[in-house]
Amino acid sequence: MVPVRNRAGRGALAIAIAPFGRGGRVAGLAALARIRPGAYARSRNFLDGAVSRLSPYLRHGMLSLAEVRDAALRVRSRPEVDTFVRELAWRDYYVRVRAALGDTVWNDLEAYKTGEPATAYAENVPDDVAAGATGAACIDGFVRDLVDTGYVHNHARMWFASYVVHHRRTRWQAGASFYLRHLLDGDPASNNLSWQWVASTFSHKPYFFNRANLERYTRGTYCATCPLARAGCPFEAPYDALAARLFPNGQRAVETVVTPDLRVPADAAPPAPDVTDGAIVWQHEESLSRDDPARTLARGDAVFVWDDEARARDPWSDARTAFVREALDELDLAAIVAGDAIEEVGRFARARGATTIVAVTPVDPRLRDVAAGLARSFDVVLVPPEPFARLDRSVDLRRFSRYWARAERSAFPHVRPLELGIETG
Repeated sequence: MVPVRNRAGRGALAIAIAPFGRGGRVAGLAALARIRPGAYARSRNFLDGAVSRLSPYLRHGMLSLAEVRDAALRVRSRPEVDTFVRELAWRDYYVRVRAALGDTVWNDLEAYKTGEPATAYAENVPDDVAAGATGAACIDGFVRDLVDTGYVHNHARMWFASYVVHHRRTRWQAGASFYLRHLLDGDPASNNLSWQWVASTFSHKPYFFNRANLERYTRGTYCATCPLARAGCPFEAPYDALAARLFPNGQRAVETVVTPDLRVPADAAPPAPDVTDGAIVWQHEESLSRDDPARTLARGDAVFVWDDEARARDPWSDARTAFVREALDELDLAAIVAGDAIEEVGRFARARGATTIVAVTPVDPRLRDVAAGLARSFDVVLVPPEPFARLDRSVDLRRFSRYWARAERSAFPHVRPLELGIETG
């Protein structure tokens, strides 16, 4: 059950603060003030490296990619933030791919390049993997991090995905679903497309790792106590020997998959929104900030809907629910209601005599369907978020390199003088 409240008071049900940290823009800005772009570039692959931990705030629109980029550029020169901004660009890229494909991101976008057909992979994550009981200290530790905190370092995500897909021969969709149930930053854009990159269904070859790689970037933390360290470690081998074991038929495609068309047009300048007085604001899970463009434009009463059907189909962990609840508590919303989003937002608008509903342009196809449903009865104005980069011409998004060749120049604009007390590194 999700608490429902209005300005008269809070619901009686309390949810513990997520172990990751508080949700909301205030906490996001505090985390942003601690980023160290220079140290990030040097240490990001280490599990104790200077990573930003901003992904849950970006996922839910508490921060924008553009303001994170700008914050980094205020304190470090262009060469020192290249790595950091390029990683932000991957998120922008994945969002663009999902916007183009919708729920097709759940399909194999290309064939596996593992010498095996898709039918060779199991449909479900093995029970011992889901329970964190494989006996491999690293894999089991990654599962504990995921379930207990809702956050996993990006390098650990890649190692875990590689183990699930290539060592345990499990379809990437099963692993992606397992992650989405727990991640605070759970997003089918970054999550699914990263799993596809590891699996090789959205990349040129499969990603895999060996023990030396893991020991280096974990500083031996897991191997020192692992019961499989002396014998039985599945990752103990040189890369060529490990590749021969995992991919006995070679790293190649053995079936044909028709890749969806991913050529997108150049970014058009959005028209200036025309919003009359009395419009209401629909804030959804991609726009949980008092400073989001819809709130800034309309300045009317705002509503958030816990969509019962969506949460039944796509359940959130308690930690993620708490993280979002904390963000909602600082939004000064007129109402938080539970139910069908189209019905509840429509009811909220009619109660205020509003004929216009304003919202940040969503990426999730389900949220787009809500906007389309509302548009049957109201004027719906969708406001795009502040762009991270602009594509100056048509681009084929089948590979990041093609996107970045068009986006890189606009991803490094002139920025304002230092406004945040951000640590340097």
